[in-house]
Amino acid sequence: VITRPEMEIGRYHWMYSSSRPHRYHHVPALRGNVSPLGIQGCFECCIKCLGGVPYASLVATILCFSGVALFCGCGHVALTGTVSILEQHFSTTASDHALLSEVIQLMQYVIYGIASFFFLYGIILLAEGFYTTSAVKELHGEFKTTACGRCISGMFVFLTYVLGVAWLGVFGFSAVPVFMFYNIWSTCEVMKSLQTNVTVPGDQICVDIRQYGIIPWNAVPGKACGPILENICNTNEFYMSYHLFIVACAGAGATVIALIHFLMILSSNWAYLKDASKMQAYQDIKAKEEQELQDIQSRSKEQLNSYT
Repeated sequence: VITRPEMEIGRYHWMYSSSRPHRYHHVPALRGNVSPLGIQGCFECCIKCLGGVPYASLVATILCFSGVALFCGCGHVALTGTVSILEQHFSTTASDHALLSEVIQLMQYVIYGIASFFFLYGIILLAEGFYTTSAVKELHGEFKTTACGRCISGMFVFLTYVLGVAWLGVFGFSAVPVFMFYNIWSTCEVMKSLQTNVTVPGDQICVDIRQYGIIPWNAVPGKACGPILENICNTNEFYMSYHLFIVACAGAGATVIALIHFLMILSSNWAYLKDASKMQAYQDIKAKEEQELQDIQSRSKEQLNSYT
């Protein structure tokens, strides 16, 4: 006669296949630098450490640091050279370009703040990459993700998106001085070619900075023509500022690419953390059910022992 506890044990064995008796398998022989006590060697430890490095975040951080450094450093020096060129050749009265000088000085202070902020922000994003990489690597281990961690990852996704849109505007704004200096440089090249062909006198070729709106129309002289323009084009300060603005624009573009790269990485890591939380909830429910099954088995055995 089958008693009720035996029927209960059989039913739970059929419902939960994980409650079947454990079968021992053959353990392969230890190889490499692993000791019999299970302690890994130096090579295995190095491989494990390298496997936890977020290479995508590391590349994006290096690209972001490089782009911000180029933009801030070259932009700061190029703005200083631009003010010097304006004061010497296009606006001899200080009151005419006083507002422009204040704006440029303010932009230089903003550059200091941008450099400091992105230095800290890049380190934070790299640390977040290490955190999420360890979460993915130990998804089935003892690693526990929290709602706060997932919320912080989502906040970084939003903040990086906003910074990426802002840097698109910075990239477009940094192209404006490049366009201005390119027009001056091309005018100088045209003037040189005309002087070689002796077709049009060079005094009729001028560059008027007032049309760009950076200085008022009553600024004196406001434009440079003929030999004066040629002297401006032959100065090292002009070429240095021109090339520095080009490099600063390229640095802004590199920063935009780095932020887009960061955005893709953060979105992927946030999705992984979301899956990890679901897996964690499933494992908690499974462990609870197995514990309940073990309790039922122990109570059933106690009842069988009491009957016998």
